[in-house]
Amino acid sequence: MEDIRSYRPLIIGRRGAVAANHPLAAQAGLLALRAGGNAVDAAVATALALAVVEPMMSGLGGDGYFNVFDAATGRAVVFNATGPAPRAATPERYSGGIPRTGPMSVSVPGLVAGLGMMHRQFGRLKWQDLFAEAINYARDGFGATPHYRHFAAEHLDCLRADRRSAAVFLDDGAAPAAGYPVVQADLARTLEEIAGDGAECFYRGALARRLAAGCAAAGAPVAEADLAEFEAERQEPIAIDYRGFRVLEAPPNSTGFVLLQELKIIEHFDLRAMGLGSADAVHVMVEAKKLAFADRERWGADPRSIDAPLAELLSDDYAARLAARIDPARAAPTHAIADAAGDTTYFCTADGDGNAVSGIQSINSAWGSGATAGDTGILLNNRMAYWHLDPGHPNYLRPGRRVRHTMNPPLVMKDGALWAVFGTPGADNQVQINFQVLTAMIDFGLDPQQAAETPRWTSNVPGQYANYPHDGPDVLTIERRFPDAVRRDLARRGHPVDIVGDLDGPCSVEIIRRDADTGMLLAGSDPRRDGWALAW
Repeated sequence: MEDIRSYRPLIIGRRGAVAANHPLAAQAGLLALRAGGNAVDAAVATALALAVVEPMMSGLGGDGYFNVFDAATGRAVVFNATGPAPRAATPERYSGGIPRTGPMSVSVPGLVAGLGMMHRQFGRLKWQDLFAEAINYARDGFGATPHYRHFAAEHLDCLRADRRSAAVFLDDGAAPAAGYPVVQADLARTLEEIAGDGAECFYRGALARRLAAGCAAAGAPVAEADLAEFEAERQEPIAIDYRGFRVLEAPPNSTGFVLLQELKIIEHFDLRAMGLGSADAVHVMVEAKKLAFADRERWGADPRSIDAPLAELLSDDYAARLAARIDPARAAPTHAIADAAGDTTYFCTADGDGNAVSGIQSINSAWGSGATAGDTGILLNNRMAYWHLDPGHPNYLRPGRRVRHTMNPPLVMKDGALWAVFGTPGADNQVQINFQVLTAMIDFGLDPQQAAETPRWTSNVPGQYANYPHDGPDVLTIERRFPDAVRRDLARRGHPVDIVGDLDGPCSVEIIRRDADTGMLLAGSDPRRDGWALAW
């Protein structure tokens, strides 16, 4: 595949950059940078704006991870903002199965606590000043995009099941037309309260009591005590070296280790010699993904439930053994078993001092549970759907524990300095697309916009889908821009190829890369959704 031209321009600036899955959110982050804020201030403003303008993907009722690079120390720190299963969410209560949507699919929201913790440690601007754009979008409304309309139309039943959600997110019970003003007055008041009282009020105090009452009224198991017990967690990132670059990820309960393992395996192959988008390159990358995902099923969980042997999983010796199992001529067989879904949002920020944030947040599936918590305006997640009911599985439902998350916030260093922050929403597809994006930039020298637009593939294997009941088809989905010869070759090797449109592959990549020589920030954004990149 020699045509690597991009259809959007590469965005370039020196003093700061933001790439997010919605233009208004990217603008909110850039305004924070222009007001004298740093990358963390921009991240908080962007995250809050996304919680308003992309309600089908993330919000105050969901979770997140934030991987922060601090240029002053040359170190990164991860803020884990994922909540646990509520205390009342026992396996016995879900003996008939875990619902994919509705109030019983709700777990404890962690996002706000993570944003507060990150800002307290690294923020420069005042907390309340970072809410202005999000409050304006909620109070005055934002225009529904074609992608908003698409997701509303696909999930009408989920939204119609809750009168508050239907009244806010639909137009007389139907998916709104592009440009329809989506007004969230209750959420605006909640944002004003958090801006004035701090993140703490979401978990302990008057807002927490209203939130718990709203959950109870909706039938969700999250209680006031669940909120009061929750704290975000500061963590050390996990890391590997890949072809001279240092790749950092969030530790479990994130499945960031899967991306690192994919990279360690593929380091044993000469991708550049195979060629970008060639059948050889796609084949070995898909096979590496399958091997890493097998370890995800075995080891991806809350560390309090199972202590993954990360040192071994990410070691050179183990990667070499896995790489040796890849047959260059034949796909490893799998067993076919119906589609699962996951929707999230990703953003990244960087400032002129070399600080950066790789941030990802989610309410799990599109529109989460579909349930709104009373008069708070908070649309609640459906993260309970990630749990398993098999007692032998590492993610067997345990009240008070965190479930395994597909969310992961990559950050890349070169010679001790920031090189890139990037990522994508997309549930099980996340670490696969991140895998392709990073190798496109490192192995093939693509710029961020080229890497975001490169034709992509995703592999799904039965028994490894994120949402309950965790089944789905055995399929290799590839975009039509892969040449016919490549698609035929992959099918001959035993890959169950399914072809989608030119830009119909999953995920929505955002990338910021820093040029070590000039200090320039190069930003790219995926045209597959509403993403946009800005810089100054």
